[in-house]
Formats: sequence, structure tokens, C-alpha cells
Amino acid sequence: MTIATFNVNGVNGRLPVLLKWLNETTHDVVCLQELKTSDEKFPVGALNDAGYGAIWHGQKSYNGVAILARGRQPLQRRSGLPGDPDDTHSRYIEAEVGGLVIGCIYLPNGNPAPGPKFDYKLSWFQRLTSYAQTLLKYDTVLCGDYNVVPTASDAVVPARWLADAVYFPESRQAYADMLTMGWTDAVRRIHPEKGVYTYWNFSNRHGYDRSSGLRMDHLLISPALSPRLQGAGVDVLVRGWEKPSDHAPAWIELNWPGKSH
Repeated sequence: MTIATFNVNGVNGRLPVLLKWLNETTHDVVCLQELKTSDEKFPVGALNDAGYGAIWHGQKSYNGVAILARGRQPLQRRSGLPGDPDDTHSRYIEAEVGGLVIGCIYLPNGNPAPGPKFDYKLSWFQRLTSYAQTLLKYDTVLCGDYNVVPTASDAVVPARWLADAVYFPESRQAYADMLTMGWTDAVRRIHPEKGVYTYWNFSNRHGYDRSSGLRMDHLLISPALSPRLQGAGVDVLVRGWEKPSDHAPAWIELNWPGKSH
């Protein structure tokens, strides 16, 4: 079974890119972030036609997360993180797919930092860490745009990001705390070397600024899934398609019962 995560940067505006990618890759589970659409305008019909069932948690113009499953309907477990009933951002959704618990995350960016947005990022991250503790006992994949560059190896030019919230020590420490709890960074487990990136700045020229590469879209797996991890990668070519997102999809492969292809 393959599980992928993709910050689409506007699901309706990037729908041709999303549908082409889904058709070419046939991942079993796909988590989407930054939908930038209200619930009623989510393109469920087009995704159903592409062979995917879907659940989503939208928000007009901002945020938004979704979980897609090929050939089946994800069973929703939760929408939104616990811990702050006043938080109206659509940043977390959770489903059961084929016996796996799938959590889809769009962690706050936190810029400009320091400031209120960075404080919100750290607060949200703390809520995620607390809730993630309860998911360690399940066969769980927590994936999405974490808006965190964990180490210097996860940036082409680390010095470019020293003043950015995605690279602040507090952000990196919060991510490290997740790993200390028992979560495994699946992509880094398979690819321990430098040179794996999921994000690049838009460029004024055709294409994108390759020197801005970052890895901040992650798939964390619970301890029981660690021995089932068989592969991982990034569909880098998607970043170079016409009218792309600034992110490329990352994915992992698990040796998991009930594989649908």
C-alpha cells in the first residue's frame, strides 16, 4: 500500500495537476493540504470519477485538508485537533483506510516570526504532539505539510532560512520531540542522505528556483509500522508541470494487508 501527501496550494486551481498525478501514480491513500476552498466547492465529483473516495475539511480561501482513498471511501475518525475549541482553522482530518489510521496535517507556517503567528504555530504543534501520543498504539501514518525543515540536510542552502519560522530552532525541536516519542520519519529512514526535497520557491523564470529546495512534507509512522516500511520517495517531476503547486508529493510504501493493486 502506498500513502502520499501533497500540498496542492489550491485544489480547484491545481485540479488538472492533481488529476494527472493521481492517474499516473495510483497511490492508495492521498492526503491533501492547503485546499483553499469551502466544503461545498471541494471537487468531490472529479475525484470520484478518478477512482477516489474522499473526506475533507475545507475553509474558504485558506487552509483545508482532505484524505483520498483509491477504490474505497475513507472512514472519518476526526476533524480538527483537540485542545482549543476556539481554533477555527481547518488543519487536521483523520480517517481509517484499510485498517490504517491516517492523519492529514497542515501545520501553521508561523511567519512572520517571532510574533503571534509563530506563537500559534508552536501552540498548534504542542496540541498535535499531545494528541499524537494517543495514536502511537495504533497502526498510524501522520502525514502532511509540517512547515518544518528538521535538519540542515533538509535544505539545499540552510543559511537562506535562518530567519524563517520553518527553520527556527523551536520548530525543529518540536518535530524532534515527535520522533523522540516513537514516531519514525519514513522518508528519511529510506533516504538518509541529503538531497530529498518537497518544496521549491516559485521563480520569475519558467520553472522554479532549485536552490531553494526544502523538505518539509513528512510522513511519520507509528512503531508497529516501522518494520513494514518498504520504500519512500518524492514525485519531483510534478513540481515542473504546467501551473504546479510549490510543493511536490511525497510518498511511502508499506507492506500492508488488503493492498488494492
